[in-house]
Amino acid sequence: MSVKVGLPPVARADARLFILGSLPGDASLAAQRYYAHPTNQFWRLLGSAIGEELQSLSYEERLARLAGRRIGLWDVIASASRRGSLDQAIREAEHNQIEHLLHDFPELRAIAFNGSTAAAVGTKLIGDPPPQLKLLELPSSSAANTRPIAEKAAAWSRLRPFVGLAGAIPCAARRARHDRSDDSSR
Repeated sequence: MSVKVGLPPVARADARLFILGSLPGDASLAAQRYYAHPTNQFWRLLGSAIGEELQSLSYEERLARLAGRRIGLWDVIASASRRGSLDQAIREAEHNQIEHLLHDFPELRAIAFNGSTAAAVGTKLIGDPPPQLKLLELPSSSAANTRPIAEKAAAWSRLRPFVGLAGAIPCAARRARHDRSDDSSR
């Protein structure tokens, strides 16, 4: 059984939502891209939740759209022994320090767990979250989870309140622009 090492987090400093998986599957690790397996429904489910078509975009465009919506990606497991890609085969897991997300991302309002393995590990690592942080367990986007896509999409729609608007200007930039326009009118 080989040791699999996960991917680094992908997020802007002003992320409001992190979506955490367990450990990337073999296709994602080979491509060095989150949710790279063509049967994984992640990009379709997230696109539905945020009202944007993500599945047809390049990986770089997908990440840019997530950054614009203040969404970060990471995994709860940093490395583990695993034969294949299924969570049930994970052994000897080393965990990411996801509790640091609470300090490193001051605007964080929600952490969503993609699947029951991510939720079980993640909630244990976070412990008692601060009152402003919502923890959400989502049905796994893996094709191994055979729940109907409509049922999964309904659960993933709970992400909407935590997602920034596409093309939104961060508050500080909006204030700076507003202050400049006030100066010019004087």
